[in-house]
Amino acid sequence: MLFVISATLAGMSMAETRAVLWDMDGVLVDSIDYHYEAWRLAMQREGRQLTHADFKRTFGQRNDTVLRDMLDPHISAADITRIADFKEATYRALVRERGIAPLPGVLRWLGVLREAGWKQAVASAAPRANVEAILDAMSIHGFFDALASAEDVTRGKPDPQVYLVAAARVGAVPARSIVVEDAPAGVEGAKRAGMKRIGVRSTHGELEADIVVDSLDHLPPNSFEQLIKAE
Repeated sequence: MLFVISATLAGMSMAETRAVLWDMDGVLVDSIDYHYEAWRLAMQREGRQLTHADFKRTFGQRNDTVLRDMLDPHISAADITRIADFKEATYRALVRERGIAPLPGVLRWLGVLREAGWKQAVASAAPRANVEAILDAMSIHGFFDALASAEDVTRGKPDPQVYLVAAARVGAVPARSIVVEDAPAGVEGAKRAGMKRIGVRSTHGELEADIVVDSLDHLPPNSFEQLIKAE
C-alpha cells in the first residue's frame, strides 16, 4: 500500500511540474562567431576552406552530422572524434579568452521563471564541456536544475530525444514543458516531443513555433503561463 501511495504521489508531482527547456546557442548566447572561427580553423587543418554560408547551413547540428556533410558521408569515427575535439577545444578557448554575454532578456526571464517555481534545463546539441563553459562564463549555473547535451543522446535535432531527456531530468512531462529555440530543426524536434515552442529569431528566419519573437526581451509577460494553460 505504501508503495502504491508513494508512486501515485510521485506521478502527481511529475504531472504538476512545469519546465522550460532552453537551447543554448542563439537563445541564451550568441556564440555563432566563435563557432565559425573554430570550425574554420578545424577545416583549415584538414585542407578545406569553410565558407560562412556552408557553416550557417549546418549550424546547431551534431558534430558527426556536420562533418559528414562538410567532409565525407563515410568519414570514420576516429576522424570525427579527432576533428570535433579540436574544434570544441578551440571554441572553449575563444569563450574563455574573449568572454561572452547573455542575449537580451535572458537573465530577466531566468530569474522570473525561477521565482515562479518553473524547473529549467539546458537542452543542447553541444558537448557538455561547451555548455559548462558558457554557463561558467555568464555565472548562470544556479538557474538550471539539469543539463542535456550531445553525450546524452544518440540522435540530433530534429529528433526529440534531447528534449525528452531534459524534461525527464527535471521531472516534467512533455505537455508541461516549453522549449525555447532559435533553429527550425530545434523547433521541429520540440514539436515531435509534444512540447510547446517559443521561437527566437536570432540566427534564422521565420520559425513555426507557438510564439515567435525577435528577442526574449520582446516576449509578453505571461507567455509561459499562457502556453501551459493552452494544453
